[in-house]
Amino acid sequence: MEPSQDPGRILLINKPLHWTSFDVVNKLRYKLRTKKIGHAGTLDPLATGLLIICVGKMTKRIEEFMGQEKEYTGKFILGSTTQSHDLETPVSESKDISHITTEMLHRASANFVGSIHQLPPQHSAIRVKGKRAYEFAREGKEIELKTREVSVTTFEIQQINLPVVSFRIVCSKGTYIRSLARDFGNHLQVGAYLSELCRTRIGNFQLEDAKTIDEVEM
Repeated sequence: MEPSQDPGRILLINKPLHWTSFDVVNKLRYKLRTKKIGHAGTLDPLATGLLIICVGKMTKRIEEFMGQEKEYTGKFILGSTTQSHDLETPVSESKDISHITTEMLHRASANFVGSIHQLPPQHSAIRVKGKRAYEFAREGKEIELKTREVSVTTFEIQQINLPVVSFRIVCSKGTYIRSLARDFGNHLQVGAYLSELCRTRIGNFQLEDAKTIDEVEM
């Protein structure tokens, strides 16, 4: 096929733990010997799951895919907090959670369903003054971030084994699950952070259809 006729490719990748989304793109750029490649929605290094990679002419659809509904599963640790709201930074505070009941957890999760205003984490990839917010955070500088309106369709508590709370969340583009962990813990007045996260769906694309990087063919 002539290069001008090449329709491009969409690759569904199961991002490994500790890899950045950029690491995945770089690896596939080298493997596929292409310059025109990008991902449709960042996953943090400590998250796993579905990453849509667009190659060639399909890179024109990146914004379209980024705007689609997302689904995640994961775990919160209740009663403790970290500066990054996940395991990137050490636990900085712990509180007693012996009074927390199953009913309280379900009631709390219901408060975050619908359109909500959410403050992004200081440790995020949002650009401020030409730098990523996490770069300022790692320098010990706190910057002012603006709240954003996001939509949470589903916030389901799947399993409770305190201090671990397992969840499934369906949400809009731009939703930070780490911020939900922080706000969920604050609502219960005991704190919480995200200990595990997996993206299982983007629009109609499912994690079960994804491949590892090694399984991707030329």
